[in-house]
Amino acid sequence: MKIDFKKYNDGLVPAIIQDVLTSKVLMLGYMNEEAFLKTNQSKQVTFFSRSKQRLWTKGEESGNFLNLVSIAVDCDNDALLIKVNPTGPVCHKGTDTCWAEENVSDFGFLTNLEKIIQNRRDNPENEASYISSLFKKGINKIAQKVGEEAVEMVIEAKDNNDDLFLNESADLLFHYVILLQAKGFTLWDIDKILRERHNSK
Repeated sequence: MKIDFKKYNDGLVPAIIQDVLTSKVLMLGYMNEEAFLKTNQSKQVTFFSRSKQRLWTKGEESGNFLNLVSIAVDCDNDALLIKVNPTGPVCHKGTDTCWAEENVSDFGFLTNLEKIIQNRRDNPENEASYISSLFKKGINKIAQKVGEEAVEMVIEAKDNNDDLFLNESADLLFHYVILLQAKGFTLWDIDKILRERHNSK
């Protein structure tokens, strides 16, 4: 890994800290070559503090360390993306990040879909909503739909029409998310179980 520490007069490069599990940006710090080497050696992120003019390991006073997972350098070799497992709040104000956002997993559009499904579940007055109608019919009907979609996906998996297979896969995932909501769970609960299984191996 080639890092251009000499590009700026102070010998520092910005280091963006990202939670490896949630992909949320936690903070921004600066590293010189010594901080970079110590981070790799100790596996705990160490910065160069511009205010204290010395190396500073995040968590050295609070115990809220940033445990190193990986380091990547950008295309100009003058900025770092560091993925970590934080052991506690990251910001000096006691929050998870230095920005006004929660440090929680986000599954992109699937997270938005969960919110839509939750809204349809909690506000069933929309008679035209397919999702609301499923919730009105109850858990048995929702579970039945998941079974039907799973069978249809398996059938398409045996053929060579990728478009039909992907569409049936989308139908299955859509109804599965509805079933999770009906049972009071989210994709985050499934994600947690899968990560725990992975970590136990």
